[in-house]
Amino acid sequence: MKNIVQHKPSRLFIILAGFFITNAIVAEFIGMKIFSVEDTLGIDRFSFTIMGHENSLMLSAGVILWPIVFIMTDIINEYFGRKGVQFLSILTAILISYGFVMIFQAIDLTPAEWWIGDYQKYGIDDMQNAFAQVYGQGLWIIVGSLVAFLVGQIVDAFVFYKVKIVGGGNRIWLRATLSTAVSQLIDSFIVLYIAFVLGPPQWETSLFVAVGTTNYLYKLLMAILLIPLLYGAHYVIEWYLGKSVADQLKADALKA
Repeated sequence: MKNIVQHKPSRLFIILAGFFITNAIVAEFIGMKIFSVEDTLGIDRFSFTIMGHENSLMLSAGVILWPIVFIMTDIINEYFGRKGVQFLSILTAILISYGFVMIFQAIDLTPAEWWIGDYQKYGIDDMQNAFAQVYGQGLWIIVGSLVAFLVGQIVDAFVFYKVKIVGGGNRIWLRATLSTAVSQLIDSFIVLYIAFVLGPPQWETSLFVAVGTTNYLYKLLMAILLIPLLYGAHYVIEWYLGKSVADQLKADALKA
């Protein structure tokens, strides 16, 4: 009997889980940086109005990694079923929470006196304050992102499963796009509502809708653009496992 490292399906699950968890955790920790898409690409800024608010493409840095999480979610669902996605989603939420607890512990450590001003030559007058501001995201943001992540993942897995049952094993693009479209609609607005409407900023409704719509449209666009990568991942996995093993995993995933 092969051990877990020699067993190809188990090894595949570990690899997918590793990418899933790593991308989700890193996305949480870099998410506080807001960047300009147009300036990053060196193009003229777009100007559009939603709910009376003029917008350009300024997004959280975390959106760079979330599309990879979407792909990992759909692949794990395809081969390991809804329970596989739910297990990893809960585990990831626990690990993200653990990461934030450790970061807040690190912030509370008394800094060495020389370290506080050691980065003044780089334009940072107070390194302790900079460290706290960069890593010490507000509690409302943390709670919002965790709730949105869990709800989004559960909805994604459910919609993916239902579309696959109705449409059969073909049309990977359809179930991947529909599941992302529904789950990210919920995710995009839950995180903003908890973090910025219930939280201290207490955004007005028009701003909440404007920012949420911009974030959602970006995620939906990326889900569509990454469809070729999704097909490529399926091709590599089926080559790695062999068609018979891959087909058996997909059949078992529908029963899970």
